[in-house]
Amino acid sequence: MKFRDIPGHEDVKARLRGLVDSRHIPHALLLEGPEGTGKYALARAYVQYLHCERRTPDGDSCGECPSCVQHESFNHIDTFYSFPVAKRSGGKATVSDDYLKEFEQFMTEYPFMDFERWTEALDNPSAQPQIFVDEGAELMRKLNFKARSTDYKAVLLWLPERLKTETANKLLKLIEEPHADTIFVLTSDKPTEILPTIYSRTQRIGVRRYPDSEVEAFLTARGIDRPTAVEHARLAEGNLNAALRLCASVGDKTPMLDLFADLMRKGFKRDLPGLRKWASDMASKGREPQLQFVDYCSRLFRENLMFHTGAGEALTTLTPAEAGFSSRFHPFVNERNVIGLTDAMTDARRDIAANGNAKIIFFDLAIKVVMLIRK
Repeated sequence: MKFRDIPGHEDVKARLRGLVDSRHIPHALLLEGPEGTGKYALARAYVQYLHCERRTPDGDSCGECPSCVQHESFNHIDTFYSFPVAKRSGGKATVSDDYLKEFEQFMTEYPFMDFERWTEALDNPSAQPQIFVDEGAELMRKLNFKARSTDYKAVLLWLPERLKTETANKLLKLIEEPHADTIFVLTSDKPTEILPTIYSRTQRIGVRRYPDSEVEAFLTARGIDRPTAVEHARLAEGNLNAALRLCASVGDKTPMLDLFADLMRKGFKRDLPGLRKWASDMASKGREPQLQFVDYCSRLFRENLMFHTGAGEALTTLTPAEAGFSSRFHPFVNERNVIGLTDAMTDARRDIAANGNAKIIFFDLAIKVVMLIRK
C-alpha cells in the first residue's frame, strides 16, 4: 500500500512521512478516527514507506524494491498483523495467524477495513471478534527475534478497542518498553474504548472523516455516475465503506429496515405472538449482526425525530427506502418517547455485548417498544 493509493488525508500523510524522514519514529503510534476513513490503509502505507529501500522524491514508497514487493503480497518478514478474530471451538488457543489468509484476502478486497464484511468473512455469526490473550503471547514470541531485513519490526494492530483486558495487560509491557527495533502501529474506530493504560502510551494522530466532495470524487473515479455519487456521498457521512455498500446494494433491498419496520408494526399492533417470533428470529442472527441492528434502530429513531420536528430531508441521511418508510412512520417518534426508545436500544446493546440471552433481550426490547410507540 502506497500513500498515493489512498484518497485525501494529505495532512496525515505529511505527518507520517515526516516521522520517517526525521527518524523520529514513535514506538507506539495510534491512528484514531471514524470508521471508513482509511486509517489502516494509512498505517500500511506508513510501514511500507518506513521499510522501502528506494523512497521516491515526492515522498512515497517505490513499490518496486524487494521490501515493497513483499509488503504488497503481505509477505514482509518483519511485519506482523494483529486483528480481531472469532474464538476457536474446543478451548483451543486463538491467534490472528489462524485467520491470516482470510485477512490478507479481506485487506485486498476491502482496503478501508469494513468491519461488517470482516465478521462475514469469519463465517461465525455467533462470535464477537476480539483479540484474545493467546495473541499477546504469540506477539511476544515473534518480537523476541531481531529484525531480519530492515531496521524495524512492525506490528499493525487493527482495532485495539477489541483487545481483551488480559491481552491488553500482556501487551502493555511490550508497548511501554518495546525492543529498540520494534514499533506498534494501531488503528482505532472507537478510541474511547481502548484500555486507558494502552491509550496513554501511544502517540496519537487523528484522522478526520472524509468531506462529501472527496467521497464523491472517490466514487466517480470507480465509474459511479455523478448524481448517484453525490447522493451516496451525502448518505455515507464521510465513510468510504458506507459509500461502497450503498453502491453495492441491489435495488431497495434493505434487510435492516425490514427488521425495524416489522418490529415497529408488531409493536404498534401489540402483536405479542408476532413479537415473540420476531425476538426468536433476531436471536438466531449472531452477536455482531444483533449489535449492528440496535445501532441501526437508534439511528432511525434520531432521523425520524428530525422528520417530526420539521427538519425533513434537509438534515437527514436516509436512503430512499428509509425515507419512504419514515415519511409515514415519523409521527410515532416524538419528544415523549424518543429518549425511552433510544435508551431501550442502548440497554439491549449493552446486554448483547455481555453475551446475555438474546431471545430474552430482544423480547424485552419488543415489550418496551409496545409500551412506548403509542405515546
